[in-house]
Amino acid sequence: MRVFLNILLGTAITAITLWGVGALYFSPLLAARWRAFAAASYGSASILAFALLPYPGRTAIAALAIFAVLVILFRRIPASNDRDWQPDVAVTPHATVNGELVTIHGVRNFAYRTETDFDARWEDRTYDLGKLDSADIIAVYWAGKAVAHIMVSFGFQDQDYLAVSIETRKEKGESYSTLAGFFRQYELYYVVADERDAIGVRTTYRQPQEDVYVYRLRAPQRNIRRSFLDYIQKINDMRVHPRFYNTLTTNCTTTILMHTRINPESPPLSWKILLSGYVPEYLYQLGRIDTAKPFADLKKLSRVNERAQAADKDASFSRYLRQGLPKPAGLP
Repeated sequence: MRVFLNILLGTAITAITLWGVGALYFSPLLAARWRAFAAASYGSASILAFALLPYPGRTAIAALAIFAVLVILFRRIPASNDRDWQPDVAVTPHATVNGELVTIHGVRNFAYRTETDFDARWEDRTYDLGKLDSADIIAVYWAGKAVAHIMVSFGFQDQDYLAVSIETRKEKGESYSTLAGFFRQYELYYVVADERDAIGVRTTYRQPQEDVYVYRLRAPQRNIRRSFLDYIQKINDMRVHPRFYNTLTTNCTTTILMHTRINPESPPLSWKILLSGYVPEYLYQLGRIDTAKPFADLKKLSRVNERAQAADKDASFSRYLRQGLPKPAGLP
């Protein structure tokens, strides 16, 4: 029992020490010039204390006390909408609702020449809830089968589509780090965009190009409406109360899952959601996307890169993407 407790204590102290090192190094608890020194000092002091001090129980209590202080300070780091943002996330979107009409301010519809060379266009667009009749999952792959960026696109009688991509909101000069994403380094951001922007930048202008798949969801129209309005509520709330992104708990996929919780038929949590590349396969197993074909055939059909490139300047970009895709149940 004593050996077991020592192993348990050692594992716990190691875990909180690693978390403390990460928090000091990545999060804005300290000025950037002090972070590496503070993280190294904290980690070294923890190791030396347990290796050299004669009373491990007292040392553990001290380590827990220091950890508690770090957690309190960490949780007090404020999120903000007012930073020197990169141009593609510079505008904080919001919406106004007037009966069945939803006007979204800050819809991104950039005209790209390259991923970083574009004409920035932020538009106000109005959508009729009475015409909202479909939702699609968009899966973007760039690093193997297990990792994907997941987006949702809402369709309005096949005439208009609105893509929502949940991402990190990076400041100018900032790049993405998976580890930093655990430690309040990035604010959470909802890109609300024309599909030609959200999909086209990935299939056509980003180098290397990414593989993009569109899967048409099978869902009751009432559920699609509730989810859409839940997105609108969150977008408006985040304009007033910004939030932090978290690599594990508040990312592109888990946040989509939270928006489905407003419906009683929401999918249960699965490891295939945490490993986001498997989300389409998971939805297939649940019958939430078309199952008339084997999944491998559906996946091949759902890849839209060539269609997106061919229709880049076409006014019917979104409809062209969906040519040959099985229509969701309930749509004409």
